[in-house]
Amino acid sequence: MSNKTDLSPLPTMLVEAAVRAALTEDLGDAGDITSQSTIPEGTRTRVVMRAREPGCIAGLDAARTAFRLMDPALLISVQKPDGSAVQPGDIIAAIEGDARAIVTAERVALNFLGHLSGIATATSHIVEAVKGTKARICCTRKTTPGLRAFEKFAVRAGGGINHRFGLYDAVLIKDNHIAIAGSLAEAVKGARAKAGHMVRIEVEVDTLEQLAEALDLGVEAVLLDNMDTATLTKAVEINEGRAALEASGRVTLDTAPGIAATGVDYISVGWITHSAPCLDIGLDYESLVG
Repeated sequence: MSNKTDLSPLPTMLVEAAVRAALTEDLGDAGDITSQSTIPEGTRTRVVMRAREPGCIAGLDAARTAFRLMDPALLISVQKPDGSAVQPGDIIAAIEGDARAIVTAERVALNFLGHLSGIATATSHIVEAVKGTKARICCTRKTTPGLRAFEKFAVRAGGGINHRFGLYDAVLIKDNHIAIAGSLAEAVKGARAKAGHMVRIEVEVDTLEQLAEALDLGVEAVLLDNMDTATLTKAVEINEGRAALEASGRVTLDTAPGIAATGVDYISVGWITHSAPCLDIGLDYESLVG
């Protein structure tokens, strides 16, 4: 399980914008009518966010932002930073202050924290599965619309690395690009003519013949799509270290070790962002405070 606690945080403006939108969605036009009618104004309390199952934490900045947007005076003490491994019963953070503000922010804070911790946990499991090989686990663009930066951060919290963030920061030539361009050579030629010198070019292939052609064209990286382990092993032999090799396609916890053993450099996994289950985290009342 990951214990990566040296993560660079996401930009404050990005986090605040997403959390503010989530709170606005929840509060609507009338605010939290339940808390307003059941909790006396001025009541102060202490609560803790507690893990209810084993996992890896990610999303604390979003959770803290939810509470502080409701009341900047809330006191928040983090005990398990992003990237930390947790066990059932572990306290992740304690929050103290205005009770209405805390309860109003609860669901948005837990939605971010549980979802992102689920991604970090799934990533940490598959990272552990390939431990001892050179293969690194990376994510894809199969992310929740509007939450890509958060979900890719969660992958890093779980010990993985990020593939490209969007269509703008790297060239990935896939089968449809090749078909429309007329050939792999034409697609690569066009990419080189238009992409800046800082933009990396990767080509997706599904046969060893395509791999050989891509290597002859001098591309920097090749995505080996849906190849079995025998073919991946042969691909590594053909490559001879010329390009970074990335294996992709229906990777699971069971298949990842065998894929990693072939000698590929990267294994991209879509399900760690699009299908990871939420980590069960609760907000537990502890006491009223003066």
